[in-house]
Amino acid sequence: MKCPHCLHLFHPQFSRISIGVGPEGILNAQHQTCPGCGQSIVYLEFRDRYDNINLDFLSFPRGVARTPIPPEVTDTKLINDYREASLVLKDSPKASAALSRRSLQHILREKGGVKNGDLSNEIQEVLDSNKLPSDIAQNLDAIRNIGNFAAHPTKSTSTGEIVDVEPEEAEWNLEVLEQLMDFYYVKPALAKKKRDELNAKLASTGKPPIK
Repeated sequence: MKCPHCLHLFHPQFSRISIGVGPEGILNAQHQTCPGCGQSIVYLEFRDRYDNINLDFLSFPRGVARTPIPPEVTDTKLINDYREASLVLKDSPKASAALSRRSLQHILREKGGVKNGDLSNEIQEVLDSNKLPSDIAQNLDAIRNIGNFAAHPTKSTSTGEIVDVEPEEAEWNLEVLEQLMDFYYVKPALAKKKRDELNAKLASTGKPPIK
C-alpha cells in the first residue's frame, strides 16, 4: 500500500486494537508506522457479529497526500480550493469534485483566457485554442466524458454544486488540475528564471539581452 503521508510504498503490517464492543459488533483501530516517513497511519474498522467488515476508513491522517502545491502557484483561491478538495476526497468525493471543478474553471479563466460560461464550453474553448500539450488536452477533455456533462448539466453550469459523482471522477479532476498548475504556473516561471540567468550572463559580457 501507499503511505497516505509520503506516498511511500510498503507492505502493510497493521496492529489491531479493540476500542469498543457492543451487541452489534466490535470497533477496532488498526495502526502502523510508515517505514518511509515514520508517521502514524490509523484506520478504524467495524466488524459485525458475523465478522463482516461494515466500516473501514482512514482516520489519521484525514486525507491521502497528493502532489504538494508548487511554490510558483500563489493564487490563494486556487490553493485553498485545491487543498480542501484533496482533504475531503476520501470522505466526500461529491464535495471534492465540486471544489476541483470550481478550481478548474478558475484556472481556465485566469490563465487559459476563456470567456465566462459553463465549464463544458470553457473546456472546449481552451482545447480549440491548441495551446495545451496534447496529453493535458486529452485529459482535460476526458473530464467532460467522465463527468457526462450532457446527462448532468448541473456539473457544467453550477460547478460548485454538490452532485453525484464517482470517486474516480473526483480524483481525476484533481490529477488534471495538478497538470494545469504545472503548465500555467510552474513551467512559465522556470522558463523566465532561465531567461533571467542567461540575460545576466549576457549583460556581464556587454551583450544585449534576449527578448
